[in-house]
Amino acid sequence: MKLVRVLFWLAVVLGIVIGVLRLVAIRWWRVPTDDPILEASLTPTLHGGDWILLWRATAPRFGGLVLCPDPDNAGRFVVGRILGEANDRVTIDGDRVQVNEHDALTETACNEAMFTVTDPDTGGEIQQRCDLEAVGGVLHMRGGNAGLDRAAPVPTTRTVGAGNIFLVSDNRAYPYDSRIYGSIDRSLCKESVFFRLVSKRGFMDVDNRLTYIH
Repeated sequence: MKLVRVLFWLAVVLGIVIGVLRLVAIRWWRVPTDDPILEASLTPTLHGGDWILLWRATAPRFGGLVLCPDPDNAGRFVVGRILGEANDRVTIDGDRVQVNEHDALTETACNEAMFTVTDPDTGGEIQQRCDLEAVGGVLHMRGGNAGLDRAAPVPTTRTVGAGNIFLVSDNRAYPYDSRIYGSIDRSLCKESVFFRLVSKRGFMDVDNRLTYIH
């Protein structure tokens, strides 16, 4: 009986801690499976159906992956990496990103050099190369245009307005980012992606469960 009481109170305390964190610091969110454009833009970092944790106790920082309300569609969200802040000049040309004339560094290939993405236009499965990119002290995965039989997005240069941030998709071949919907008011983007609980394949997907998201 003593063990039962101990386990009961441990469960109560754990429930309280989780409840408090849920109120002030974290929440969990499932990446939509009915938005092929958003899904493609998030690969190879995230996939539709992934359950992730969002951190909201501190403001998102440069280089971080954030979730924000879609400025063009009420009730919808966008997810992108902060690669431009107030007064920054951001240039995107193919896979390459420059911030104030400084290139983001491509380090090396990912542990799994190739990944599969569903083309939102055709529904077909496309193989892409995965590289690691370093920006703002954050090393993250990136999918690019190299080797794809499709036109790269038109090169873009933007200057970010005061109080705004510029989001860039981790998948440069299938972007859904500030090149499309413009810079976003920083005050609207309060949640950073920092952890994946389970992948779209479920808890038995050992390689992608309980993983820190850069």
